[in-house]
This record gives sequence, C-alpha cells and structure tokens, in this order.
Amino acid sequence: MPDRPNIILIITDQQRYETIRALGFPHLDTPHLDRLAAEGVSFSGCHVTSPSCCPSRASLFTGHFPHNNGVQRNNDPWPRTWTEDLREAGYYCVNVGKMHADPYTKMHGFHERFIVENKQRRLAEPLWSGNPHVFDDDWDKALAAHGYARPEKPDYLAWPDARERQGCFEWKLPEELHPDVFVGELALRWIEKAPESMDEPLFLQVGFPGPHGPYDPIERYVEPYLERDLPILPVTDEELEGQPWTIRSLRERFEERCPDSVAFDPRATDEQRKRQRAYYLANVTMIDEQVGRIRAALEKRGLLENSVLLFTSDHGDCLGDHGLVEKWSMYDSSVRVPLIAWAPERFAGGRTEDALAHWFDIGPSILEWAGVEPRNMEARSLLPLLEGDDATREGERASRSYVFSEAAPDFMLQNVGYLYMVRNPRYKLVDCRGTGEGQLFDLDQDPDETQDLWSDPEHAETRDRLQRVLDNWLASSISEHAGWWLKDEK
Repeated sequence: MPDRPNIILIITDQQRYETIRALGFPHLDTPHLDRLAAEGVSFSGCHVTSPSCCPSRASLFTGHFPHNNGVQRNNDPWPRTWTEDLREAGYYCVNVGKMHADPYTKMHGFHERFIVENKQRRLAEPLWSGNPHVFDDDWDKALAAHGYARPEKPDYLAWPDARERQGCFEWKLPEELHPDVFVGELALRWIEKAPESMDEPLFLQVGFPGPHGPYDPIERYVEPYLERDLPILPVTDEELEGQPWTIRSLRERFEERCPDSVAFDPRATDEQRKRQRAYYLANVTMIDEQVGRIRAALEKRGLLENSVLLFTSDHGDCLGDHGLVEKWSMYDSSVRVPLIAWAPERFAGGRTEDALAHWFDIGPSILEWAGVEPRNMEARSLLPLLEGDDATREGERASRSYVFSEAAPDFMLQNVGYLYMVRNPRYKLVDCRGTGEGQLFDLDQDPDETQDLWSDPEHAETRDRLQRVLDNWLASSISEHAGWWLKDEK
C-alpha cells in the first residue's frame, strides 16, 4: 500500500452531532453518510475547541486553541496553517467552498481555492487588511452571472411572516444556485477536470455553507420531515430562569439582532420548533446527497483508491434547545460534532469510538498520514484510536481524559470576560469567567443538560475539582504554547 494517501476533508457548517441516521437519529435520511459510517469509524465524543466558526476552524488548521493562535473571533486574521506543511511535503492542496479563513483572498497553503463563504453577509475585507472592500466570492459571481444576488437578511425579514418562521425560508432561486448544491457542483467540476495522472497526492477540502442558518432548503426536501414525529427537547421556565446571566443575555441578543435571519423566540410553539427542525434536517439531507455525488466522482476518477475521507462540522446548533439558537454556548448541541473517518485499507470500519476527542486532533492525524511531522501542536493524532489502540508512539494515552472549549466575547456573546468549558466522560463544567457564575452538568444522569448543579452543595467538590483542572490546563497551555509560530521559525 502506498505510504501517502489522498486526503479528502469535508466540513459542513453548524451541524449537530446526532444529525446522521447511522449515529442514532432514525428520523433523518442520510444514506450516503450512513454508508460512510458503516464502512468507517465514527467518533461519538468529538468536541470543538470553540463554538464559533472562525475560531473553531483556525484551531483545526493550526492545531492550537484560540487563545494561543490569536483567532478568537470571526474575522481575526489567521496565522500559518499546516496546509502549508502538506504543500511543502508534495501534496496538491485544493479548497472548494467554505473555509472561513481570514484574509479571504489569501491562499492559506492551498494551490487552488474556490471560495464560497456565508449564505448571507457579502463579506468586506476588515480594516486591518489594508484593503477594506466588499468581497465577492465565487458564489456571488455565479449568482450575478445568472442575474441574481445572494439573499440577505433584509430580504428574508421582509417576508410578511418572517417573525413566525424562526429562520425557515424556502430557497426561491434556481436549485443549482443553492449554496450547498453550488459547492457540490464546484467540487464535482474540479474532480472531473483533475489530471488523468496526478504526480502528487491530493489534499481536497470541501466546505459546505449549510446547514447553518438561515434554514433555507429546497422546498421538496422539507415535506418528508414536516410529516415526521421529530423529537424536540422541551424548554421550561425553570431552565431559562436558572441559567447564568451570560446565557440569558445571549438569548436577548438573539431576539434583538435576528442573526442569520433567525427571528428567534425562546418560547416558540411546538409547531414553529418542528418547522425549524424540519428545514434544518432537510438541508442536511441535501448535503448528504452532494457527499454521495462527490464520493462517486472521486471513485470514478480513481482518486478514492488509497484515500482517507473525513466528514465533520465546525460546531453545532441549539435549534431552540435551552431557549437558544445557533452556537456561542457550551451545550452539547453547540460544541459536539459528528466526525467520521473512512479508509478501509488503513483501519477497520463499522465501529464507533467513544473516547473523548478534540476536533483539532484531525490536523495531526492528516499530517501523520501524509508522513509530515506535526509542528509544536496542542492537538494530537487520532490514528492510534482509529487503529484500535489507545497509546501514542510516545507511550501516552491517545484518548483524552478531558476536552476543553472556549469563546471570547463578541458581537453576540456579551456580559462575560471569557467563556470556558471542561468536560470528562461524566461531568461538564462551564466557567463564565469574570461573572462568578457557571454551569455544571452530570451527563450520566442528565444527558440533555437541563439540570444545572453549579450551586448544588452536594456537587461543590466536583465543581471545584473541575475548576482546578480548567485553570491548570489554561495555565499550562499558555506557558507551553504561546508564541508557537515563533518557535517554528527558529
């Protein structure tokens, strides 16, 4: 078997862990992802290092937590990525679709980029770029060529029933111009035009903008879900009133700003919440269809042979659970994501790995497959777990005793100095730093995270112990890895 495989990394935006039928959600139609899971390894405990797009993605592509790589908010400039290491090692690197890397026009180590960013918000290069201007991505150009413009928040909020829709809007333009279909077509076009014989191994990263809000599927995909009995976590006044002020103020920001055209009501009716869930799941099914087409095209061109295929998402979406929508919180629906690894020639499939893992552990795994020594990273390879072992080459455990996540205050997350999470297999602690408040959940007894034990005297010892773990992790992380890019240059 050749040493260096082709590596295909497919990333969706804002997809909850359980939104794949094979991962335990029988209400969903995802035949192509189900096949990938049946033949590969699914990680049930994969957590992102930040519940926000750019910090999460920059963490993946650097192998460092946001507090060390400097990308703590959307539109913070990115440092060097490990894609450059792949390129220097002889990989041909292609990005199709959403990468959400700043500056938008920089290559970030790729040979080719076909950029499709947000469903909304035509992006403007930030002031620090030295060239502030509105940035048209490849989707904008395709829409313009057909006489259209991307639908923006004012367009959706002008719908007469926009406030009742909870972010759900049927796609009204031609189907082939839906952002997820468009990214799928771009990927297929590149695969079909790839050289007959590639001298270099391939790194192909495909980024779908969905199922991120607005929840805008093509209408024919929605009807089956509207007819199904979809499980939805109830929201109670007791839960809402017992949340830390940081979370309650986040909810107020959702109601004030309608981010991504989601005119959110934390006390939405069951009918409204079901429609929101149905539209979201319909978008997942649309993406599943594109994943199937991409896999078939890779196989037809011989690019799937000796390949590793990874499917995952950058964070989740609360979809009304806990009186919240989208991300920015540390609930599982926000920080836990699907991760499926497929490589039949390299490791046995058809199984689920329950060990805790960090999303940015994907990076050193890719580098190890490529035969590239990871630079001074906080992330660590998942290969031992994929190969059925729990020991690294250094003799340490490959699985993690704890996973961490963080979020800096931004235009949505306010009234907090910084938001941190630590969890082990049983407990999760959330520290609203600077407020004296937080959350504590016993995930064995309360997997839905509705019973906050932060102020429970019987759990004070557990809370204090996890707080010490969190504080020690942060101190050692900063002391060992701050300025990592300078160490790389020596």
